[in-house]
Amino acid sequence: MRTLTHEDVEAACLGGGVYACGGGGWLDHGLQNGHLAVTLGRPKLMSIDEIPQHGLIVTISAIGAPASDDFEMFPKDYIKAFELVRDAALELTGLPVVGVMNAQNGYSSSVNSWMPAAACDLPVVDAAGDVRAHPTIKLGAFGYADDPLFRTVQAVVGGKRDLGAYLEVVAKGSLFRTSNILRAASVQSGGFIASARLPLPVPAVRARAALGAITCALDLGHAMMAADGARAKLSAVVQVTGGEIVLEGEVTAASLRTDGGFDHARYSVTSSGKSSSGKSSSAGREAKLYLMNEFMAMDVSGERVTTFPDTISVFDAMTGLPLKSGEIKVGMNVAVLVVPYQKLPVSRGVLDKSAYPELEAALGIELMRYIFL
Repeated sequence: MRTLTHEDVEAACLGGGVYACGGGGWLDHGLQNGHLAVTLGRPKLMSIDEIPQHGLIVTISAIGAPASDDFEMFPKDYIKAFELVRDAALELTGLPVVGVMNAQNGYSSSVNSWMPAAACDLPVVDAAGDVRAHPTIKLGAFGYADDPLFRTVQAVVGGKRDLGAYLEVVAKGSLFRTSNILRAASVQSGGFIASARLPLPVPAVRARAALGAITCALDLGHAMMAADGARAKLSAVVQVTGGEIVLEGEVTAASLRTDGGFDHARYSVTSSGKSSSGKSSSAGREAKLYLMNEFMAMDVSGERVTTFPDTISVFDAMTGLPLKSGEIKVGMNVAVLVVPYQKLPVSRGVLDKSAYPELEAALGIELMRYIFL
């Protein structure tokens, strides 16, 4: 158990920004929510073994397109969404909520659950729907996406008040249909909305979640904070994650659009012929990165080199800091980090084949044949 501090907020957001993989929310939003949480109360990070074993754990998240700029989410929206799911889950199951956890890591995603934890005196469970950010609720559904009999309750809260876009929506039913309702609500609210979802018994979380995911972000963030300079930060990231800077170079093409509650982007990076991992790469090679809210794949010279659920993160080579999709511009010098998913905790959801057909259709590339060998 550890009591979360203001310094942990900074570390969680910074380390979470690496695992955000181009998405995962916004740094200022995460810092605001995290600092408020550790001021509002004394949230504690606990392992799955340290919390009461008879009860439910609720996932706290934000849903929508990270590049959207017309949304409005307040800290109280996360708390309200949690309360709606907590009350509905108690009515449906008779079980109390004994902890909250994050859907994923990210600039703000790593601290999403800290506010309901502080406000409602609950532990933050050191687990997540995945250690890295992912674009759909189904990927973060702990492997239940292919279960036609699985029923759940999910809620979203938020939207611009002065435009009449504020929404509170509670959806009960199948995972696929309630997930689609929440995605539609995020669009109607302005592009991004706070959510609470998937109340699960503690044993199910133990068996299906990415255990230790928040500690991963905290350890990485603290190491980056202690590093002085861009190269030192990149070296710290490689050392802590066990990954590799596979390519450095210049961004030569960038396109980003928001559609249907998702960000869709393509980036091209031309290799400079050097790698921070110490390995050389041929100058002039072109890498293509494919993004749906987060980086989902990268091809180099027409060959696939990495695919979700690997961690794929793009860094500003001048600062050593991870970049969000909307920050990546033509002419920037960047470094691309890849961490094979086998080196990090993963949830059962990201290895659920039923979650991938819609991703392949939206991205226009193959994913499954590279993941499920």
